[in-house]
Amino acid sequence: MPTFVYMTRCDGCGQCVDICPSDIMHIDKTLRRAYNIEPNMCWECYSCVKACPHNAIDVRGYADFAPLGHSVRVQRDEEKGTIAWRIKFRNGKKDMDLLAPITTVPWGTGYPNLAAESAPSKEVIDSELLFNEPKYVRMDDGGLHTLESNGLEIKEGVQY
Repeated sequence: MPTFVYMTRCDGCGQCVDICPSDIMHIDKTLRRAYNIEPNMCWECYSCVKACPHNAIDVRGYADFAPLGHSVRVQRDEEKGTIAWRIKFRNGKKDMDLLAPITTVPWGTGYPNLAAESAPSKEVIDSELLFNEPKYVRMDDGGLHTLESNGLEIKEGVQY
């Protein structure tokens, strides 16, 4: 299901517009609020949901992690380096929290200058990895990052 915007929470900052890969999040010129201009073209990548600083964008989750009649809220915590998804079931009695580390960098930073990189060796070309993949997905320092490697603890009752 596509995303939708709570107009009372949106301040028209445009962060959802900047990050939308399908270019369907726009700012209404009259109301100065974001809206999805083509809901049936939404990729459901949730980039806008995660980028919104005011939690103004909501989404209906897929049935594989949230059943019909639920609500999904997202909370991005830059200081802790996490994104938390809270699923509230329609009976109101059960909540589920999903916590994941943020694996992205701030907008406009961290992009490699590929022109300055040396050409890959024959061994690298023949491997299954993409060009400089271990380096740019932070695998070269001991593997993929986890909650523990980001200094977070596993808590009882929280789904990871």
